[in-house]
Amino acid sequence: MNIRAFTGIDPFPDWADAILAQIAFNIQLPPSLHAKAVSRYEAVRRHLEATTFFADGIEHFYPQGSMAIDATISTRGTDDEYDIDIIAQLAAKYRQLGPLGVLKALEAALADYPVQMVIRQTRCVTLIYGDRMHLDISAAFREHGTQERRSHIMHAKGPNRSSEDCEVPTNAYGFVELYKARTPVETAVSDAFRRRWDDHDRLRADADVDDVPNQTPFVVKNMATLALQLVKRYRNITHDRKRRAGRMAPSILLADYASRSSSPGRTLSDALISLCNLLIADIRRASMLGRTLSVFNATWDQDEFTDRWPESIEQQNAFADDLLHLVTVVSLIREGKLDPVDVPNGLRRLFGDFVVTEAIRKTAQELGGNIQQGNQGYTRTGGILVPAAAAASTLAVSRAAAAPVSGSRHTFFGDPV
Repeated sequence: MNIRAFTGIDPFPDWADAILAQIAFNIQLPPSLHAKAVSRYEAVRRHLEATTFFADGIEHFYPQGSMAIDATISTRGTDDEYDIDIIAQLAAKYRQLGPLGVLKALEAALADYPVQMVIRQTRCVTLIYGDRMHLDISAAFREHGTQERRSHIMHAKGPNRSSEDCEVPTNAYGFVELYKARTPVETAVSDAFRRRWDDHDRLRADADVDDVPNQTPFVVKNMATLALQLVKRYRNITHDRKRRAGRMAPSILLADYASRSSSPGRTLSDALISLCNLLIADIRRASMLGRTLSVFNATWDQDEFTDRWPESIEQQNAFADDLLHLVTVVSLIREGKLDPVDVPNGLRRLFGDFVVTEAIRKTAQELGGNIQQGNQGYTRTGGILVPAAAAASTLAVSRAAAAPVSGSRHTFFGDPV
């Protein structure tokens, strides 16, 4: 697929966007861990293909969701915990096992895999590594003769067969290709983040990264994906902080709205607000009609992104209120209407202590250097972005340091773990 590239806007010269961009940078899957994740899912594929049960039975093995669109984030701000989602496309001969039988067979084939834990979920089998990375493997059957790798994944709670066991339509591959088409590369964004990773000395992967074959390095390619990462992080933090029961809005739904709201050339704050406002409007419209939000994959109308969330009108309204709060705070910050001393606390409640502390310190450091060198930035109203505001924010963060806020574990489909 030939996708046009755009110039876009480097988010770092603008102080407000720079803080948001640095937060996104701090929660991203580092290139070293991206390489490790790739090597791990390739190792899992080889392991499954070497088992007696699945020998010659795996037709395709490919990443889906966040990993496939370069939008993976840490679920917590300080412990480098990442979820990676994989599709294992199986031969049709396994279909006779039924959804629960397929999941149990996948679990059994991975029982002796050298990880900390192997857990069978409702729609996948999760491998938990010692460094807290998670690989979620969903077994799927390809609907041959259809477009864009349309498939069905297994759904079964267990421990016994149930009338609720079923095969769920999915077109993860088709959605990824659509997402890429809707969110083209913005070279100013990708170059800015590539430079940041090149200069970054936080190498968190261990020795087995050396064994990874050469591949395209990970880098965020556009503002839409940065906005998506920030909304996902905010969702995780808010769900945990408010101790909400039930599921969170699934990442694939947020990715769909990020792609639909994408418009190359926007600032990061504009992209973030646009994503939120589009989702808020649809939720409000559904609630006014007395129904829950219903969204389907544009590449296959049987693949419903909202099949398990929202569970009620009240739940979707609560999430819309959360998004409205995010829009309000970001708008106040970018318009300079929030006292600089209050910025850290506002951001910490949105995205968590650790990543915000690091983001503000880094932004203040860089902004101070730019002012000294005569490279100061300017606000949207033409004012000079002086480092005093950033310095005040940094001081407030230091004084208000607290225990890190943790985000909830989930898969790309919104399953709690």
